[in-house]
Amino acid sequence: MTRLFNLDFQLLFDSVLLAIAVFFLFLIMSKLLFNPARKLLADRQEKIRSDIASAAGDKEEAEKLRAQYEEKLKNVDKETEAILSEARQKALKNEAKIIADAKEEAAAIIARANEEAALEKKRVADEMKQEMISIAAMMAGKVVAANIDTTIQDSLVEDTLKEMGEATWQN
Repeated sequence: MTRLFNLDFQLLFDSVLLAIAVFFLFLIMSKLLFNPARKLLADRQEKIRSDIASAAGDKEEAEKLRAQYEEKLKNVDKETEAILSEARQKALKNEAKIIADAKEEAAAIIARANEEAALEKKRVADEMKQEMISIAAMMAGKVVAANIDTTIQDSLVEDTLKEMGEATWQN
């Protein structure tokens, strides 16, 4: 037999056999080791992609929440002003009510004082009438007791009027 590239037949047979063994070993290793490793890497890549997508979604949601927060901060000043304005209006209404109540109470006090003054005036006038009646009765008793004439009676009336005073008599 001829030698090919200075190779003998046994060496060529061993080389082919070794190549076939390496090929089958590669197929077996591919099934047992490479495919699970590829699957592990593919799963890991998918997990990383889902984590990145989830992070992007969380970032968008956080951005929306931040925008809502900023909007609420802008509206806080408006709400505060509205609450303060409402409180001022209530205070003004309460002030007006308190003043109106005070005026009503003052008017009631003045009315009671006027009524009391009128009652006191009436009482004094009644006392004055009672006194005038008693004086007239005393005068009548003196006239009857003395049995005097009209000139003496006129002088007694004049004296009585002077004692009482003209201002009192005319009221």
